[in-house]
This record gives sequence, structure tokens and C-alpha cells, in this order.
Amino acid sequence: MSFELSPLPYDNNALEPYISQRTMEFHYGKHHKAYVDNLNNLIKGTPYETMGLEEIIRSTAGKPEAAGIFNNAAQAWNHAFFWQSMRKNGGGEPKEELKARLIRDFGSVEKFKAEFKAAAVSQFGSGWAWLVEDNGILRVVKTLNADTPLAHGLKPLLTIDVWEHAYYLDYQNLRAAFVDAWLEHLVNW
Repeated sequence: MSFELSPLPYDNNALEPYISQRTMEFHYGKHHKAYVDNLNNLIKGTPYETMGLEEIIRSTAGKPEAAGIFNNAAQAWNHAFFWQSMRKNGGGEPKEELKARLIRDFGSVEKFKAEFKAAAVSQFGSGWAWLVEDNGILRVVKTLNADTPLAHGLKPLLTIDVWEHAYYLDYQNLRAAFVDAWLEHLVNW
């Protein structure tokens, strides 16, 4: 099986002014594409060659001898999920069912946003902040580098990429400003 770079659900410039076309060209067109290409090269001639992406992630997680395959598979999956976690004219209020669950598990939508932002901003180095479902309960988690909730039996619901390539061209070192813009204008509830 050969993996392909999945198309974006919007044009490269659709998220402006919050994420520029230039950032999308680098982030999607170079970084995400490189993970897919690297994964295809790494799995040639291995048992992973016939597996789906999520199966590769789960079967290589925590195995030092498969770290390169895990990293590229997880990054390919994480990025594809990240693109779906945003939309043009996003933000606003979550849909009713999700809103009710956020209120149930965090106390309010604003408390969820504060916890999510804290996770995204406090992630030391490169990584991700996630809203996940864990045995029916919504939680915020963060992962380092290529790690993904899939590797830990959690169901991802949305994510923000806090690797510098996700925001540095537009926000420089102002990660918190990127997270605020993402939550207010881009998140795809």
C-alpha cells in the first residue's frame, strides 16, 4: 500500500489572515508531504507495507526499532487530522451536542478553551494539544513530537499543531497569539 498526501478540505489561502497561504504552502506542501513520502520509503518491503495508517501507528508505537516508521506515520495522520480540525470562518460556539459535553466535562466552553490553550502553550518544544474522548469523558491532552492519542487508546476529536512550522512565519515566537486566533477563528467544531 502506498500512502498519498490527502487533499486539503479548503484552498491554501482559505484560512487567511490567521494562517497565511505561505505557511500552508510550507506546512502542508513540504512538511506534511515529506512525512507521507518518508513513510512510503520506510515501509517498502516490510510487513507494514500492507497495513493501514492507523494500524501502522498502533503496531509501531513504543518500539525503538520502528521509531522512524512511527514518527512519519503518526505525523502524516496527525497533520491530516489537523487540517480537518480547522475551517474557514471557524470558531464561534460548538455544536449543541459537543457544547453540552464540554460543559459537562470542563464546566463551560470557556474553561475548556482555557485548558486547551494552556496545554498548547505549555507544550515544551514541538508537539500537539488535543481534545480527546477517554472512555466517554472529554479530556485535553498534549503530545510531544509525533506522538498521537491513537497510540494510547484515546479517540481524538480535534487538535492544534504547535510545532513552529505551523505558526512561525505568521506569528514568529508568539505561540499564544496563534492559539488564540485558532480557537476564535479557525477551530472546526
